[in-house]
Amino acid sequence: MFTGIVTDVGEVRHVEQRGDLHVVIATHYDVSQIDMGASIACSGACMTVVDKGSTKDRWFAFTASGETLSKTTLGSWKPGTKVNLERPMRVGDELGGHIVTGHVDGVADIVEIKPDGESTRLTFQVPVALARFIAPKGSVCIDGVSLTVNDVDGARFGVNIIPHTQKVTTLGGAKRGGKVNLEVDLMARYVARLVKS
Repeated sequence: MFTGIVTDVGEVRHVEQRGDLHVVIATHYDVSQIDMGASIACSGACMTVVDKGSTKDRWFAFTASGETLSKTTLGSWKPGTKVNLERPMRVGDELGGHIVTGHVDGVADIVEIKPDGESTRLTFQVPVALARFIAPKGSVCIDGVSLTVNDVDGARFGVNIIPHTQKVTTLGGAKRGGKVNLEVDLMARYVARLVKS
């Protein structure tokens, strides 16, 4: 489980197709403190560490299956791509964002970017099947960042990115037409399932 509070911005070092996709991420994390098999949220997608570097050459690697590639932006990553990173929360940690599983539901498109005071307002278009899980003042996770929904208009919704978030995540470099990983709120997902049945 994660909180959607990004603790590092890594960079894709290497991508290789080997049946599944093998990805190496350069990080500022002390990789000696990361166990093999540990989970790290990579732009919102919970990935399993399958290899890692040293304290001098800090990197970790994961393998992304076809299912992961079908639901995320990972298939478009290349060397140099910036990646929001978060280690899993521990019992007793402050829950600063919201409960995030790292199970990406789909890809959203950035359809508008405009200044809003000191913040930047981003508007996203989501797949129609996911639109019902997004509510005004509810939570969403965009590329691993916990955000509050400002408003919803059909399959579009808007959020504000404050200057701090722009500085410490990849959302500061967001561009119109870009694609992001979207995880809807866990509670909304289960409530919708219960109502449907």
